Amino acid sequence: MCNLYSMTKNQDAIRRLFQVTRDSSGNMPSFPAIFPDNEAPVIHAAGGERELTMMRWGFPPPPKGYLPVTNIRNVSSPFWRSWMKPQYRCLVPATSFSEYAPEPNPATGKKDIVWFALDRSRPLFAFAGLWRPWTGARGTKSKPIEGDHLLYSFLTTEPNAVVKPVHPKAMPVILMEEDWETWLTADVPTALKLQRPWPDDELMIVARGTEKKDSDDQPPPEEDYGGGDIASLQEQPSTDDDRPLD
Repeated sequence: MCNLYSMTKNQDAIRRLFQVTRDSSGNMPSFPAIFPDNEAPVIHAAGGERELTMMRWGFPPPPKGYLPVTNIRNVSSPFWRSWMKPQYRCLVPATSFSEYAPEPNPATGKKDIVWFALDRSRPLFAFAGLWRPWTGARGTKSKPIEGDHLLYSFLTTEPNAVVKPVHPKAMPVILMEEDWETWLTADVPTALKLQRPWPDDELMIVARGTEKKDSDDQPPPEEDYGGGDIASLQEQPSTDDDRPLD
């Protein structure tokens, strides 16, 4: 599952590419590292417009869990079906995402973080997301953030040939630009046809190492890398995205 991604393009670039007509996100910084429970930009339909706003990454945890659910695979679950309505779908802007390498790097004794993007310039793209309002405490136990929150998560699917050697279980659902409106507005069966791997020839490894953040000034990897398993990067979110959460 993907628990770290980046979004490093500026606010105006997001507004232009995604044809945002309402922006309630405030003064948006760059996001070279977005971890579970961080706030990040999300686009959703609102009154016939596309609104850009900030939301917190991760749906509420299962009853026996305590960490946010960041990835959605089994959309046939009764719980996820209730959030698949068009008004709860969203686009999650990103410029790259990461997974851990399968084996430790001999030089460091730790697994490298492998970053994927559409190309080395890290152009903007969108994950297929769901969002919901929620009231409660987020953040850490020592510094809880009480109140009303907007939460999001995004869909995963079978990995393509680029991601599979690194993480054979799944990859995020990336949407073609021509499918953005379909994802936001179509009926559920039509929208779920978009839960599919991204084309192999349109994704590449753009960085590898210990860096837990990514931007287009990172040096390219020196060679092709294989892969396998995944671990969390900052804290371990819930991996059970098939059960009801409330």
